[in-house]
Amino acid sequence: MVLSCTSNDNSQSNHLVFKYNEHKNIGSLDPAFSKDLADIWATHQLFNGLVQMDDQLNVKPSIAKSWTITDSAKTYTFNLRKDVFFHKHELFGKDSTRIANALDFEYSFKRLIDKTVASPGSWVLNKVDRFYAVNDSVFQIELKQPFPAFLGLLTMKYCSVVPKEIVTHYGNDFRSHPIGTGPFKFKRWEENLKLVFRRNNTYFETDSKGQQLPYLEAIAITFLPDKQSEFLQFAQGNIDFVSGLDGSYKDEILTTDGKLKPKYAEDVKMIRGPYLNTEYLAFFMESSVNTIQSLKLRKAINVGFDRNKMMTYLRNGIGIPANGGFIPKGLPGYDATIGFHYQPELAKQLVAEFKAETGIKNPKITLTTTSNYLSFCEFIQRELQKTGLVVNVDVIPPSSLKDAKANGQVDFFRASWIADYPDAENYLSLYYSKNFAPNGPNYTHFKSDKFDQMYEAAYLETDPILRAQLYTKMDSLIMDSAPIAPLFYDEVVRFTRKNVNGLGINATNLLEIKSVKKD
Repeated sequence: MVLSCTSNDNSQSNHLVFKYNEHKNIGSLDPAFSKDLADIWATHQLFNGLVQMDDQLNVKPSIAKSWTITDSAKTYTFNLRKDVFFHKHELFGKDSTRIANALDFEYSFKRLIDKTVASPGSWVLNKVDRFYAVNDSVFQIELKQPFPAFLGLLTMKYCSVVPKEIVTHYGNDFRSHPIGTGPFKFKRWEENLKLVFRRNNTYFETDSKGQQLPYLEAIAITFLPDKQSEFLQFAQGNIDFVSGLDGSYKDEILTTDGKLKPKYAEDVKMIRGPYLNTEYLAFFMESSVNTIQSLKLRKAINVGFDRNKMMTYLRNGIGIPANGGFIPKGLPGYDATIGFHYQPELAKQLVAEFKAETGIKNPKITLTTTSNYLSFCEFIQRELQKTGLVVNVDVIPPSSLKDAKANGQVDFFRASWIADYPDAENYLSLYYSKNFAPNGPNYTHFKSDKFDQMYEAAYLETDPILRAQLYTKMDSLIMDSAPIAPLFYDEVVRFTRKNVNGLGINATNLLEIKSVKKD
């Protein structure tokens, strides 16, 4: 049996406990170190920030009930709620708790950028000039330059509020003694075995009918290390939820066209939706290799394989074939019409033209990948051979590929980009000339003065509709030069038991349990 909470929890009705497995383990419950999804999911239950994001990626109030943006979009003034309490702890004194205030945010942000803390999230405040508590309930942030995506950045768990007296007391051990303001509070953690959270009875948020959140009494997390064991526990009804589609069970639960198989349809619900993750092949634009330098060959590769067929065979239809640009479906700026579609005859023609122009009779190109994407690369290799282009596939370890692409040592490679924050600017930053790797995320070394001008103009555009139009133009300009071949936009896939309600889905794959009910 996967779940047994603390001994006094055993009487708890099963329908009041949400159970899931975390196969990747959890490194820290300190939000300043919430770098991986596993840690983000856990800390999200325990902590709040100024703002939060709904399932449609709109920024909504959290501890800040309202805010104003002034000074040419450089000054953000947040008005805080006065009914948000930290979880109880004896260090708070006679009341065992206190209200979270603007000074707590000032402390939390200073801690985030403190070099001795070494938080991986310090970059979130790179564009901030200064921040301070105006008084107990007003917190102000001044930016160095306008940055329209800034509110989205503040929804990240890094920007959660933490209490100074508790953090100071525990030091590095705050990772396993977390005190926040979230819907659930920390109960106990046996590392690699089990983690238990209990309901925060003084939580400040309510549902649309005024009922206090959360509905559940507890969350229990287990740590089985492999996805197959996790799925088995789910199939046996021991856990409530499984995320993602792993090769070990995709054909067990889904038909080839991505529907639940009949034996699961009665007890299981599948929820799916866009995920802010673009999977793609990238060309190093400063390569001296003539097959990489040729726009005709880059376009031939883009139109030379069938993305729809690839998704059906290799992903049981989960994921959206990337016929648009680099911006994934689900973000303002996405446009399904600006990319490439399968045109085998055009691909053959472009390869033939390359051969005629260069005198190279057997053009070759090497595609570097990691083992978990080998099936995709072999599919593309077979498809492109029909066009007259020979593709050699080179498989290397993930760490080697990461270093090689950062240092311009691979000419043609598989990559993916998962949004750090939900704004298309995050995707387009990969093509800004001042972001050349290794000093930024421009791994292709794509350079266009026109693109750079639009990218800089987007910073100053505060109207979201006009900014999205600029993003689409920039994405279209990238596709005209074809420094990449987008493969697919990923999807979030969740399987839950039929008795689980209110577990939504969102394009950042955040796990929101506060509004979950179990029948």
